[in-house]
Amino acid sequence: MKISRKHTGKARIEMIPLIDVVFILLVAFIFFAMSMTIDRGIPVNLPVSSSEQVKEKDFAEIAIKKNGEIFLNREKINVQALIFRLVLLHRKSPETKIIISGDREASYESVVSVIDTVKKAGISGLSLKTEIGNQESWAGSKNTFQDRK
Repeated sequence: MKISRKHTGKARIEMIPLIDVVFILLVAFIFFAMSMTIDRGIPVNLPVSSSEQVKEKDFAEIAIKKNGEIFLNREKINVQALIFRLVLLHRKSPETKIIISGDREASYESVVSVIDTVKKAGISGLSLKTEIGNQESWAGSKNTFQDRK
């Protein structure tokens, strides 16, 4: 006995394979998103340090490039505007931490100028970002640059 079915001529989308494909795409996007890291900084050639790493979540980053350009949270800024922005940031959140990532070829004067600007703004949580081997880290604490009187 043979059972025959008539072909109706209507196109039909099979839902099970479609759901499988969508699920695989969703899983792939989740894995890609998990593998991405947040890069808040400007690319600079960091000096190497063997100090321990400080882990902070809420911080602002100041980058100093080798030509002396200053960036606050990836936004190019001059020293005069930097103090104003840091004072506003400190008023908004008194527990603000600052991480300075200075290029190893940046002038010592520009790094000290930025450190001095941060201190003038009243921010005491200051760290310097360095490299340990192939990893980036920031060494320091809120007592890193205490004024000695």
